[in-house]
Amino acid sequence: MSTQYTKFSGRASLAGIGFWMRYVKIWAVVEEQVEIKQKTMHHTPLDKLLDALINILGGGQGMCEVNTRVKPDKGLQQAFGRTDCADQSTISTTLNRCTSETVSQLRAALNQIYQTYSQGYGHNYEVSYQLLDVDMTGMPAGRQGEGVSKGYFAGQKNKRGRQLGRVIASHYDEIVVDRLYDGKRQLDRSLQELVRTAEKVLDLRVKQRRQTVLRVDAGGGRDADVNWMLKRGYQVLVKVKNHWRAAKLAGTVTAWYPDPKVAGREVGWVQACHDYGYPTRQLAIRKLKRNGKWSYHVLVFNLSDATLFDLARQAQLPDPTSDQILWAALTAYDLRGGGVETAIKGSKQGLGLTKRNKQQFAAQEILVLLAQLAYNLISWFRRNAPPQLSAFGMVRMVRDVFHIPGQLELDAQGRLLQISLHAQHPFASPFIKALSSALAGRNLYRNLCQI
Repeated sequence: MSTQYTKFSGRASLAGIGFWMRYVKIWAVVEEQVEIKQKTMHHTPLDKLLDALINILGGGQGMCEVNTRVKPDKGLQQAFGRTDCADQSTISTTLNRCTSETVSQLRAALNQIYQTYSQGYGHNYEVSYQLLDVDMTGMPAGRQGEGVSKGYFAGQKNKRGRQLGRVIASHYDEIVVDRLYDGKRQLDRSLQELVRTAEKVLDLRVKQRRQTVLRVDAGGGRDADVNWMLKRGYQVLVKVKNHWRAAKLAGTVTAWYPDPKVAGREVGWVQACHDYGYPTRQLAIRKLKRNGKWSYHVLVFNLSDATLFDLARQAQLPDPTSDQILWAALTAYDLRGGGVETAIKGSKQGLGLTKRNKQQFAAQEILVLLAQLAYNLISWFRRNAPPQLSAFGMVRMVRDVFHIPGQLELDAQGRLLQISLHAQHPFASPFIKALSSALAGRNLYRNLCQI
């Protein structure tokens, strides 16, 4: 009687991610710290949370897709340490049993996981600065949900939902903090809490904060918030929130420079800077509106010239002119779009962040935290990948790289022995290289074969 058997999987590559997760014991941290008070029938509550995570990694948008993406794929389940998959209805029931205490436990587990496996936590502050982007984004939801209310949702007038606050370690594309708020909450009421939470996760003390750049849009540009960040010793690059103040400061600009990249936009140095109690430089931006009038914004920063050029991804000039520094500052802020804004877009489009809505606030927070873990898992795996994969965002990783078909060979106990990927798939070979790097030293044979 054979002690080994083979399973076909349309997501054999994702099974490799499951094996890697088990190898480094990531989910074991969750199992040690999280407790959900629910009677176990066929699946434990944490098993059902794991099924939900597999569904997210497998591209499932709604929870109902557990039944079509995860449940039929026995080999995929076993690669993640599951012998079967719970029905989506029972997973939803478990999510509804979660409380604020459950959320705190899962958040603590994710913090420990981040501190163990991330690059952001191990950043060398003596060599370079840490870049943290902070932002808020809308999470539309049905009007019956807890914490759901009318609020600001970009491009969606009179929409209801909740808000998500996020802190990204942008050099490493890692989520440091994800925090769910009610629909009316905006960054001006959340910035300090988000930054303090990031401080705890990253263990930022005074010395580290002096080598940390906080890049924030106008939502975090109140005087109180700017002064708070400066007082705590951070390097800041933030847009002023008060548009009346921005227009007044822009009135002191003596020379405007047309932006060659954005039509109708001009920038210039503020000559009479607003006093924040700490030395800052201030850069005014004006943009021509359709009605022929100007809109004004002001960037406030205390970054050195060297940091500005580095943040702008430009070579440091030995003796930069005032206008060269000006363009470096503008570019440094504009690149925020490739940091936190891209990360939020990746979570929404690649991981279906806004597609899974629960009525209970705690249940929704659990789904947000599972998506945070999924995002970081992909980022950590991608850092071992060759160039063909390392440049991919969340959408392509989930849609293309995690959907390579193949065969999984398992032993009698359901342990994964071999992954054979379809040789004709264009990402099979680079995926094998990335998995081999992630599993260096592990006795798992990885072959490419024609199916």
